[in-house]
Formats: sequence, C-alpha cells, structure tokens
Amino acid sequence: MRILKAQPEDLGIILALQYRAFRSEARLLGNERIPPLMQTLKDLEKEYREGIVLKAVDEVGVIIGSVRAREKGDTLHIAKLMVLPERQGRGIGTQLLVAVEKACPKPRYELFTSNVSLKNLKLYEGLGYVRFKEEEMTPELKFVYMEKKARVFA
Repeated sequence: MRILKAQPEDLGIILALQYRAFRSEARLLGNERIPPLMQTLKDLEKEYREGIVLKAVDEVGVIIGSVRAREKGDTLHIAKLMVLPERQGRGIGTQLLVAVEKACPKPRYELFTSNVSLKNLKLYEGLGYVRFKEEEMTPELKFVYMEKKARVFA
C-alpha cells in the first residue's frame, strides 16, 4: 500500500468510497442523512482546493482509503478519514492519519467523531488524541472533539 496526494481525477472515486465507508457510521447513528453521505462532488472539489486530500492505494493502484485536512492558524483540522469496509482493521486508517500529520506539520491537530463511534475513538486515542470538548446533538448523540499537540524538541 502507498499513500499519495489525491489528484483531481481521483475525486469521484474518493466520493464513492466515502459513501461506502460512511454507511456503517450512518447505521450506528440511525440516520442515513449524515453529512458525509450528503456531500456532492462539487463540495469535495471545494475541499480539495482549500486543503489536502490523501489517498491510500493498494498494490494495483485501487484507492482503498482517504483522508482530508485543512489548515487554520496553528491547527490542522482533519476530516473524513475513511477506508473501504472490507479493508478496515488492517492499519490503513492509522497510516492515513499519520501521513496527513506528516504532510502538514502543525503544532496542533484536531478532529471529531461521534460518541457512538467506539472504533474511531479507540483509533484516535491510540494515536495520542485527547478529548477536549463534546457537543450534544441529541440526548443520545454527541460529537467528541479531539486534539493532539505536536511534540516540540528544543
């Protein structure tokens, strides 16, 4: 597997991957109308122009994962980390997250997930992210905001 910067011609494939990857999240939340499933190609093209989109490709060049990020001040906001459902649990998401941090070094990294996304929370916490804020969406659902501060060596 290799992780590369996505190209404009990859965006349609990445959006299709996003729809597949986020179906499980929608089922967890009991809502098929979550933002990743409502996003359009035009929306993704805008994110591409305003930030960075990485792709994970397998040995034959098939896109099997992706992540996006956008810089804002001293923070890199990471979003839509995804891996094909049949390829999950093999470290691809971890490698994508580490790669985007390396591609855009910042003093602080931020992302969010839902409180019911236990696999996501475990992944992020295992990579050094800590919870700093929760936002209640419904009595059962909260967005958990997590941050990681880069190590500074003197």
